[in-house]
Amino acid sequence: MSADSNTFESVKAAVLSAHKSSTSEEKISFYNRWAENYEQDVAVLDYRAPSLAADCISSHFSSAREAAVVLDVACGTGLVAKHMKKLGFEHFVGVDGSEVMLGKARQSGLYQDLKQCMLGQEPLPVQWGRFDVVVIVGALSVGSAPISTTRDLCNATKPGGFICMTTRCNQDNLEYKAALDSELRKMEEEELWTCLEVTEVKDWERAVSEKEDGYISGVVYLYKKL
Repeated sequence: MSADSNTFESVKAAVLSAHKSSTSEEKISFYNRWAENYEQDVAVLDYRAPSLAADCISSHFSSAREAAVVLDVACGTGLVAKHMKKLGFEHFVGVDGSEVMLGKARQSGLYQDLKQCMLGQEPLPVQWGRFDVVVIVGALSVGSAPISTTRDLCNATKPGGFICMTTRCNQDNLEYKAALDSELRKMEEEELWTCLEVTEVKDWERAVSEKEDGYISGVVYLYKKL
């Protein structure tokens, strides 16, 4: 077995162990432990969601990027902000449940403010209607953020601002994705926002589930608040 496959197997084992965490405290404990190696590990998984979300926002954003304020929800170590910085965005506020992940994000120097928050257990600790862009990458999935989080994302966005979300299309997440799609449509019917783009990406990241091989697919959603 090559060194690379050894690395992949160790990352796979770590991610699968996180899926077994049942309480929010266990999940936070896992992410606190994972923070040190997180960026190297997701690189092994060829995790493309942060760059795909940043590119999606960039393709629709026509205002002055250097003046835009971005809320990065479930920011982790700051991967989304790093990609958006390369595309001309400069002002970031980050929210995450893990203090150690937030510490890594703080070290990046990209964020003007960072706040701890458990999604679904408390409201986002930000001013409603403040942000030009709100982005959540990786957290809208089974066992993580509840689907009701989407309403907080919308509430935090300025009228005319953008909300970018991602989710996975692997077998374990299909029921969650169906419920998420239903909620996003309902919010559109309520005239809270309008859909600008829904893009399914085949090679989202390397599969870690025992049921799947190769790569799983995922989706990037982009909405504009009305």
